[in-house]
Amino acid sequence: MVDLWREIAEMRARGESCALCTIVKTHGSTPGKQAMKMLVRADGTFAGTVGGGCLEAEVFEAALASLRDERPRTLSFSLNERDYPDSGLLCGGQLEIFVEPITEPRLFVFGGGHVSGALAELARRVGFHVTVGDDRKTFATPEAHPRAHEVRCASFDELARSIAPAREHYVVVATRGHDQDDVVLRALHAAGARPKYLGMIGSRSKKAQVFEKLRAAGVGDDFLATVRTPMGLPIGARTHEEIAVSVVAEMIQVRRLGSADPASEATG
Repeated sequence: MVDLWREIAEMRARGESCALCTIVKTHGSTPGKQAMKMLVRADGTFAGTVGGGCLEAEVFEAALASLRDERPRTLSFSLNERDYPDSGLLCGGQLEIFVEPITEPRLFVFGGGHVSGALAELARRVGFHVTVGDDRKTFATPEAHPRAHEVRCASFDELARSIAPAREHYVVVATRGHDQDDVVLRALHAAGARPKYLGMIGSRSKKAQVFEKLRAAGVGDDFLATVRTPMGLPIGARTHEEIAVSVVAEMIQVRRLGSADPASEATG
């Protein structure tokens, strides 16, 4: 039997999301009893049970929905043939199940410069687990980024592979120049990374230049359409700290509202 609490702790350490489904109230005869639990992972696997059958299938789908929007749910069930005509349920009991998403948004910042430092500090304050990566040792140290949870030094290609497929990640590309940003985006594409949020620092003219090079290298428009550049909300940001505010605000918007439009008018 899987120890659900240990599993949750290990998943959080790996940066993986899950939803815990707990029977919080029962009345009458029910297949699941109070405090029984089922853990649903983001990859669609699960452990534990809340009683099985068609009820559990509904709870499973609600758990996946909860992972998508990061909102808890309370589900109520009446177990009878009227509500579940094809189930054969005759117990007639009632129960409530609380579905709780357990998530910690992960931000990976490519580049260890001033903007990255401001991003790491602010993003951590609002609840993101922050990793900063750079291919230069002097820019990838805990001393350079004391607010980051983790700092990595490796080639950008290796760093991109280390987070792929990164479907639940928030990724910011803010390296020391156009060429390195190009390398990062090319590496992310090659590694199959498809982040929840992907932003690149720079202007619209930079976007045109970088995207032209990426298309010539075989990067498709389907991937480029996911890149938010200029990144951040349009607040007229100029300083490193202001840019960080605009970018973190945009990440929060994606997290809480599910905004899927990467087109941005920001100046970050």
